[in-house]
Amino acid sequence: MENSKSFILPYKIFIALLIITSTLCLSLILPVNLKLAQLVGLDKPEEKIINAATNNQQLVAQFQNAMEATLNEQFKRQSLLSAAPSSFNSKVIYEIKPIKNKKVIALTFDDGPWEKTTQQTLDILKKNNVKATFFVVGKALQNNPRLGKQIVADGHAIANHTWNHWYHFMNPQVAAFEIDKTTELIYKVTGVKTNLFRPPGGHLSNGLVAHAKNKKYATLMWSADSRDFQKPAPATMVNTVLKNARPGGIVLLHDGGGDRTNTVKALPQIINKLRQQGYSFVTIPELLEMQEKK
Repeated sequence: MENSKSFILPYKIFIALLIITSTLCLSLILPVNLKLAQLVGLDKPEEKIINAATNNQQLVAQFQNAMEATLNEQFKRQSLLSAAPSSFNSKVIYEIKPIKNKKVIALTFDDGPWEKTTQQTLDILKKNNVKATFFVVGKALQNNPRLGKQIVADGHAIANHTWNHWYHFMNPQVAAFEIDKTTELIYKVTGVKTNLFRPPGGHLSNGLVAHAKNKKYATLMWSADSRDFQKPAPATMVNTVLKNARPGGIVLLHDGGGDRTNTVKALPQIINKLRQQGYSFVTIPELLEMQEKK
């Protein structure tokens, strides 16, 4: 009987040592966070729930990261669409000399956005697959933010045309307000930071351009004036633009600031006839990038 007990005791010790040894081996082979219950399949439902939750969290995080990257890229593209190359900072530009005298031309629209005519202008440009540049007035953008967003969404460049569209002389404080406040609103409405500026009426000596130069804006003038502010007949407007069109040129038109019915009527003809002459249309930033290197 004593012999039997003496056999049983070592046997139990042996079994205990075997279990401890096996456990240690498994701990080396299996992942640290894998439970024994998971190994034998006792809590698989919990594992599925945890895995599903983890996977969902990972998917949400991946989606958020992708959306953020897309938005950042979009904002980057929008900003580039409305920014002049640094070589044009603080300069006044009427036109450029394009590489190999390429027949490119930039259509520009001032004084908007206006509810009716800016929308009509955007529709015509979209229909004809033309990209242009809009020099917006701060007050008008404040009244029509939807159109400001559409300008950018449609792939056009957006630029600064002051807050009030004043012609008279302005001291440095007023000039800074007129330009800076408009730039801030453009960014707030569209997410775009622009360094493109055009003084109302093309006035270069009333304090506005001085501030624009100090802030390193590119001041854009024009080489082909449609003179649509005089409300000529559409055919007259078309002929005026064609007469003054040349490679690297900038066309002045208006989508706001008054009755622009004739401008809207003339625009499809201007586009068609310039295309017939071999011109392609670009935004101001795109045009400036085509400047022939000296």
